[in-house]
Amino acid sequence: MAEPQEEDSNKQEGQEKTKQEESFFYRFRFRDSGQEFTGKSSLNDLLRGDVVMVRSEYGLEPATISSSAPACRDAKKERRASYELARRAGHEECDRYVNIPFEEASAFNTCKKLIQKHSLHMRLVRVECFFNGSKMIFYFTADKRVDFRALVKDLVQEFRTRVEMRQVGVRHETKMLGGVGTCGRELCCSAHMKKFDSVSIKMAKEQDLPLNPAKISGVCNRLLCCLTYEFETYKRERKGMPKPGKKILVDGRTLRVKRQNPLQRTLLVVDQEGEQHLLTAAEWQNCEVLKTERPPKKKKKEKGKKANKEK
Repeated sequence: MAEPQEEDSNKQEGQEKTKQEESFFYRFRFRDSGQEFTGKSSLNDLLRGDVVMVRSEYGLEPATISSSAPACRDAKKERRASYELARRAGHEECDRYVNIPFEEASAFNTCKKLIQKHSLHMRLVRVECFFNGSKMIFYFTADKRVDFRALVKDLVQEFRTRVEMRQVGVRHETKMLGGVGTCGRELCCSAHMKKFDSVSIKMAKEQDLPLNPAKISGVCNRLLCCLTYEFETYKRERKGMPKPGKKILVDGRTLRVKRQNPLQRTLLVVDQEGEQHLLTAAEWQNCEVLKTERPPKKKKKEKGKKANKEK
C-alpha cells in the first residue's frame, strides 16, 4: 500500500520542479530610446512599464518591460535569451533609475564644454552611466587619433568616478542615435542588430538592385545592412540557372538569356527575331547551354624580333 503514495509524492515533486524551472520571456529596454532585448525570468506576471533588475556583465542594471516575447516556433529547440531578469526593482531603485537619463544628459553637456575648452577634434555621441555609479562611458567619433588625457582628468575630477573614452565608427554612432530608414521603419541596427556583418557591392549586384549609391546606402552613408538578409537566398536560387548573355537551346529554338528572376525561378529570353519570352522553371530546366565561340587570341610578338630585323 505504500508504493502508490511514494509514486504520488514523486509526481508532486516532479511537478514542483517543473514549475520552478519554468521560465517566461519578455522584451525590455535599458533606456527608453535604446535597443530592445529578450530576457528570461521566473516571474509570470510582468507587465508593460514594470521596472526590473537585469543581470549584466557590470552587475544588476534596471530596465523597463516593453512586452512579453513572442512564442518560439520550434518547441524542440531550447529557447535562449540575451539576459536574465533577476527580480522586480524596489522603490529606491526605481527612483534612481528615473534620474539616470538626466544625469547622462548633464554629463553630456559638461563633456561637450570640456571638449571645446581643450580644442579637441572629436564629436561626442552618447554618455552611459552605470547604475551603481562605478563607471561612466563617453562614446565619441573622430577622424584621427585624439589625445584626450587632459579631458579624462577633468572628467574624473568633475564626476568622481571611473571614466572611459570609447571611440566608435559611423555605423555604431547611427545605432546609438537611432532613426528611420528609407523603408519607413526603425533602423535595423538600433532596433534588433547585435553585430555588424560585412556588406559588399556584390550583394547588391546579386539581387539585381540599382547600383546608385543614394539608393543602396543607409543613414550612416554606408551600404545598407539589409543587403545581407536575402543575399544567400538569391545566391542559392541562382545556382543552375543559365547566366545572362548565354545562349540556350529550348525545343529546337536558340534563345539568349536577358535576365534571371531567381525568386520566381523564371528566365527572360530573346529569340532570333528579337521577341522576348518568359520561361518558367519547367521550360528551361532541361535546356542545353550552347558554348559561345570565342575569337582566337592574337599571338604575342616575341620580344626582340623587331630589334633583330633592324640590325
